Amino acid sequence: MDLSDPKAFVRNLPNSPGVYRMISEDNKVIYVGKARNLKKRVASYFRASGLSPKNEAMMQLARAIEITVTHTENEALLLENNLIKAEHPRFNILLRDDKSYPYLYLSTKDEYPRLDLHRGAQKKPGRYFGPYPSVTAVRESMNLLQKTFGIRQCNDSFFRARSRPCLQYQIKRCSGPCVGLIDKETYANDIRHVVMFLEGKSHAMVEEMILEMERASESQDYEKAAIFRDRIAALKRTQEKQYVNSSGGNIDIMALAVEKGLASVEVMFVRDGRQLGSRSYFPQRTEGADEDDILSAFLSQYYIGKPVPATIYVDRHIADTELLQAALVQQADHGVKISIPSRGKPRRWLEMTEVNARDALRRQLISRSSLRQRFEALQEALGLDAVPERIECFDISHTQGEATVGSCVVFSLEGPVKSDYRRFNIEGIQAGDDYAAMTQALTRRYRRMKEGEGKWPDIVLIDGGKGQLSRAEEVMRELQVREVKLIGVAKGPGRKPGLEQLFLSGQKLATILPADSPALHLIQQVRDEAHRFAIAGHRHKRGKARRQSRLEEIPGIGEKRRQSLLKRLGGLQEVARAGVEDLASVPGISPDLAKKIYDVFHSQDS
Repeated sequence: MDLSDPKAFVRNLPNSPGVYRMISEDNKVIYVGKARNLKKRVASYFRASGLSPKNEAMMQLARAIEITVTHTENEALLLENNLIKAEHPRFNILLRDDKSYPYLYLSTKDEYPRLDLHRGAQKKPGRYFGPYPSVTAVRESMNLLQKTFGIRQCNDSFFRARSRPCLQYQIKRCSGPCVGLIDKETYANDIRHVVMFLEGKSHAMVEEMILEMERASESQDYEKAAIFRDRIAALKRTQEKQYVNSSGGNIDIMALAVEKGLASVEVMFVRDGRQLGSRSYFPQRTEGADEDDILSAFLSQYYIGKPVPATIYVDRHIADTELLQAALVQQADHGVKISIPSRGKPRRWLEMTEVNARDALRRQLISRSSLRQRFEALQEALGLDAVPERIECFDISHTQGEATVGSCVVFSLEGPVKSDYRRFNIEGIQAGDDYAAMTQALTRRYRRMKEGEGKWPDIVLIDGGKGQLSRAEEVMRELQVREVKLIGVAKGPGRKPGLEQLFLSGQKLATILPADSPALHLIQQVRDEAHRFAIAGHRHKRGKARRQSRLEEIPGIGEKRRQSLLKRLGGLQEVARAGVEDLASVPGISPDLAKKIYDVFHSQDS
């Protein structure tokens, strides 16, 4: 309905719950709101004074209002948030949705169940534990459970095809059920302990394992007792790192921080009594909005299509708490309580969440206009489930096969993580074989990670096209790494920047992003850093090798004279810089020999 006669328009509205949509002159939805009484709520926008600056600006743009009557206010709340997600109105507080959370999946129907990371619809038979706040949190739990219990992670086809134990067994991350190195009863007992741990019953599980250790010791099965001893120690160390809710249960804790027109909402997760970490959100269009309204809008949008815990702790009173609870109960089909904790562990959890919310907002204010936007653009461009938090990129550098070096650089949302950069001196391959060099670098990097070193990336960029990408896929299959996104970055026609082709694992055709795409700019930035790092390593290795070989190949320079030169002059680099007189001053080096050494290091082709 248009607003040429506002009084008549309001007079004809029903006194019913429902949703109203403000429409601009170009027929775009600029605001969606819910109401217990549509007539009263819409009429409030037409009063002579007292409107907030945001509502005044909105009404100047609004040319029509559309309404939808609902049976209940609960229905209005759900419809409002569905429309907000669909229309992205400019005057609503918007939550950028990361689509889906990762879970831990246990294939309980298998003879030897496997443990794996899972996203998306939960259609496969088995048990799902989570959701976890990030893939990193899932991997930490998987790594602990693999090290402690040796549960297999491989897919069924890989499992059935084995005739000998794989790398996972060799690095003590699997008990080898594929080739019968563990009996079904023992493996089933390990699975039972894994489930107890994931259900938050780790204290009871540890007590049970203590009894089993004592029984094994009494029967003089000391090897078995030692296994239980090591497991108990590992689990106790884990328990010491976090608060554990003795009563179990699923809880979300939310805290809001607002500064300079930006808002950060931190959500901490407790599942089955275990604290699983937290995740930061940055609702959009919050400038000038009331803080309570921001958290209320966040809450109502956040749980659409997501599991709802029984308890939600917040850091402030919010409007429509009872309405939100009723809507969430309707969605979750179980009781839901929203409250502010006042004491005990819940209060400590909330204080920790508040600290993280403020810290996330501080970091967002620092980098709000640059790197995070590029990461978000990459998520959108590649259709990823979540904003990637860590990217690794590999490049190979050599001169006609000489002194081959592989490089790995790492970027996070804060920029380059130089402490995690790595170089690989490539050995034992045919000169100039870039595929073999890439295979060696990737294998060395991610085998170490399977052994528990370092953090796993969300995306791995490979400097190269389909061939290099296929080699990377082979390495990841052998190492049983499936949750990492692989992308080959090939130079475009004429090697011109902006025309790069992206080859994504599982896709036949290349993806070409626009030259002005922030996602492409991020990929170029990471790739160029990998290229720079590889070239620097290659030049250093080549120069050192050339100088070393030249010194050794000079007639009259044996091991004794070589060591004398290096010690007296302070290393190979100083030998290369030295003049004839300096060289001749070294015991055992004649003037003629000094001249030969000088000529070798100062010839035209050096």
